[in-house]
Amino acid sequence: MSQRFGGRYSPGTSGQTPAPVARPHPVGARVNLLFVVPFAFAIRAFFQDPAGLALNLAAFGLLMLAAWLTREGVLAQAAYDERSVARRPAIPRKIFAAVLTGAGLGLAGLEGGLAPALVFAVLGGVLHLGAFGPDPLKDKGMEGIDTFQTDRAARAVEEAESHLAEMAAAIRRAGDRGLMRRVESFSANIRQLFRVIENDPRRLNTARRYLGIYLIGARDATVKFADLYARSRDDGARAEYTALLDDLENRFALRREALLADDRTELDIEIEVLRERLEREGLRPSA
Repeated sequence: MSQRFGGRYSPGTSGQTPAPVARPHPVGARVNLLFVVPFAFAIRAFFQDPAGLALNLAAFGLLMLAAWLTREGVLAQAAYDERSVARRPAIPRKIFAAVLTGAGLGLAGLEGGLAPALVFAVLGGVLHLGAFGPDPLKDKGMEGIDTFQTDRAARAVEEAESHLAEMAAAIRRAGDRGLMRRVESFSANIRQLFRVIENDPRRLNTARRYLGIYLIGARDATVKFADLYARSRDDGARAEYTALLDDLENRFALRREALLADDRTELDIEIEVLRERLEREGLRPSA
């Protein structure tokens, strides 16, 4: 079915919410290829003697596990890079995947002797690290931050992200690609508030209802709308649903701007206090 293209300046659009810039998914062709290559060893195994069968199947298992760890490590790296304040991943998945890749290739090479197996193992691990890099090994932007508040904010943001994921999964059932893009745009704009809270976890208390009550309501409304729209294709319900997203988006934007305004006000006050102190101590000439 053909679809009408719409943008901020296209006829018939409100121009209120520009679509976010599309970014490539962190799991690309290189990662997906890792799930394909091990099947060469699985197929080869059934043309070997019992020892060769066992080695090749073991290599297949290790390489598949390495591929899964690589995918999870790439996703964790993308989440880490997206945030200005982030903890390092609890498990260095990509490093473990490199070790398992080397072990899998080493097992497969044992048929040719120990020396070739060691060469395959070292090359496999080094090439994996070269292709995907190591995991982040230190926290980012957390110097002088209360870890208790940071953990609370991280849990709240993680829960809010799960609500957005459930919205995206529900709207796919509606079978309307325009609505899928609208929910994707909604999620991208909502995440701007998440970043403000992650940068300053003290803001969590003033924004908790936005991450909880409002997003839970949006998720529940999305689930009900998707089920209704998939059956009836009710244009009125579609218009009401998109209006709800617009309203929520505006509320989140206002809350974010209010938090940033508070930050600027606090900074101005601190600067003014510092100036007065310098003047009293004779370190700054009066204007």
